[in-house]
Amino acid sequence: MLTLRSDDPIAIEVCQAIRTGDVEQLQQLLAANPNLVHARVTPAECSDGNSRTLLHIATDWPGHLPDVAATIRALVDAGADVNARFSSAHSETALHWAASGDDLEALETLLDAGADIEAEGAVIAGGTPLADAVAFGQWQAAKRLIERGAHASLWQAAALGLMATVREHCNRTPGPSPHEITNAFWCACHGGQRDSAEYLLKRGAELNWVGHDGLTPLDAASRSEADSLVAWLRTQGARSAEQD
Repeated sequence: MLTLRSDDPIAIEVCQAIRTGDVEQLQQLLAANPNLVHARVTPAECSDGNSRTLLHIATDWPGHLPDVAATIRALVDAGADVNARFSSAHSETALHWAASGDDLEALETLLDAGADIEAEGAVIAGGTPLADAVAFGQWQAAKRLIERGAHASLWQAAALGLMATVREHCNRTPGPSPHEITNAFWCACHGGQRDSAEYLLKRGAELNWVGHDGLTPLDAASRSEADSLVAWLRTQGARSAEQD
């Protein structure tokens, strides 16, 4: 495996080609350096073993690079492993990163190239690309992943308003725990989904749980500018974390 520091001249050149969408230059570099497509790039200032593939460079935050679809296809055609992992405290694939940036062009191209839609390793609880998309509020990516066949957990389904899936999870034996119900309720508010929020509150969700990012469900709905949901939550007695 070829490992390059980000300040290595060849790393600078290939990363620049990827980031600017210069596919012709990228293909020339890959042809001249057959092992380059398998390279892992380590930040020059990093000493913890953090390394990423060229596909991760193409999908790195904030994403939406010019001609990213052609870039990804060029890398895959040259032999890049579409399911290769980021090497650090978590092990996300490039698809996780495309989902985290709401980058539909990259996401679709990776899936078409065989990316594992259920790959685990997300920064969010070690989950799938859908976990990252939902947690970070990348709703276009989340919906496209569902359309492409991703399986939604209870909290993910609640955040996306997928009521059939929410009910399915809740009606299983054994059913979700009280914490899972409350977490899903919080996520429904994060996603601005009143139907799933109402359903989960009736199932015993804790109305004023201080959850992710130190926010209550009311805070999460407010952050997402879900005004009608905020108004309804207040009629139920919802409070902000600041009030507590």
